[in-house]
Amino acid sequence: MCWIVLTAALAVAMGGPAMATPAEDRAAAAQTNALDIPTPRCTPLAVASVIASGHDGNVPENTLDGRLDTRWSNLGKGSWIDYDIGTVAKVGGVSVAWHEGNKRRNDFVVSTSNDGIHYKVVYTGQSSGTTVDAETYRFDPRKARRVRITVNGNNLNDWASLAEARVCAAKVPPREIVWRGNFETGDIKQWSGAQMVDPDRLLVVTSPVTQGRYAMKTTVFQGDDPIDSSGNRNELVQVTNEPSGSEYFYKWSTMFDASFPSERHWQLFTQWHHSGNSGSPPVEFYVYGEEMRLNIGGSPGVQVWQAPLVRNQWRDFVFHVKWSSDPKVGFVELYLDGQLVMPKRYIATQYPGQLNYLKVGLYRDEVIEPVGILYHDKWTMSRSIDGLLPVTD
Repeated sequence: MCWIVLTAALAVAMGGPAMATPAEDRAAAAQTNALDIPTPRCTPLAVASVIASGHDGNVPENTLDGRLDTRWSNLGKGSWIDYDIGTVAKVGGVSVAWHEGNKRRNDFVVSTSNDGIHYKVVYTGQSSGTTVDAETYRFDPRKARRVRITVNGNNLNDWASLAEARVCAAKVPPREIVWRGNFETGDIKQWSGAQMVDPDRLLVVTSPVTQGRYAMKTTVFQGDDPIDSSGNRNELVQVTNEPSGSEYFYKWSTMFDASFPSERHWQLFTQWHHSGNSGSPPVEFYVYGEEMRLNIGGSPGVQVWQAPLVRNQWRDFVFHVKWSSDPKVGFVELYLDGQLVMPKRYIATQYPGQLNYLKVGLYRDEVIEPVGILYHDKWTMSRSIDGLLPVTD
C-alpha cells in the first residue's frame, strides 16, 4: 500500500498523472464517452442529470457512460428513468440501447415534462428484441426539459434494464430528406415533368405562399386534356418509384381558391399513380362536394378518411405510408394541420408487381364546367417524421 501511495506521489511530483478514484473514473467516462454510441436518426442533446424510480445497484448514471457493458436496472413493471436536459428545448425522440436487447422485447412508454411534475405520454411502443445496439424511437417534436422512459416489463420478465439512452433533438438529420419539390427554385425543375396544356396552368407564383418565396398555382379549365386521356388535368409528376416494403413520410400544403367549385364529382389534388396504364390510382386525395377524401385501392377502393373542404386557407398534410401490395404489411397514417387525424391503418398501398409515382395539381371529372384553381407548396419526401410536424409545448 505504501508503495502505491509513493508511486502516485512521485508521479505527481514528476508531472505524471495521479491515480484516479473509482468515482472519478466513472465521472470521466461519462464526460468523455457520453456520445460515443451510434444513435441512428438521432442528434443527442446534452443531459444535465438523470434519476430513476429505483435501482438494484446498477445506477441510472450508467446509461450515460458510453458503454454497453454497464446498465441501469430495476425490478417491476412501471419502473422509470428520467433525463433532465437542463433547460426547455425542442425534443423529438429517444435512442435506447437495451440490456440484452437481442433477447428481450421491452414494452415501454416515453413521456415529457417541462417541470418534472406534469408529464405527457408522447410515445408507446416495443423494442425490436433483435439487437443490443441503440434503437431510436421518434415522436412528434415538442418542447420539454425532462424525458422519462417507463418500462412495463419485457417478454421474459418484469425487469427494466437499459444499457444506454439519449434524448434526441427535434431537428431532422439532413440525410433523412429524400427529395424537395417546394418550388424555391422559382420554377418546376425540382419535379420530373409535367402534364399540362399550357405553362400558365402550372404557374409558380410569389403569392399566396405558406413558406419561402414561391408556391404553385394550378388551374384547370373544362377540356384541358394534355395526355389525351379521361378527365381534365394539369399535373406535375415526380417519378418516386418507391420499392415494395419501403416506408416514407410526405409533407405538403394545399390551399383551395375561394372560387373552387363544389361538385359531386371527383377532383383529385394529390395521387400516387401505379406504373400500369389504366385504372384508378392506388392512393388518391380528392375533393367530392364539400369534402376532402382519401381513397386507397383504386375503384371502388376504400375511403379511409374525409374532412370538410375549407377554401382560402392553407392545409398542411403529413402522409405516412408503407408501400406494399400486402394488406398485412402496407399501411397509411395521416396528419392534418399538425394533428393526427387518421391513425395507422394497414391496407394494400400498391398493386401487385407495380410501383407508384407521385402526381400533384388537379385532375377532375370532365363533366365539371367551372374553372378550378388551387395552390400547392412545401412538398417534401422524407424517411422520418423528424421536422415535418410543428413543435408543440
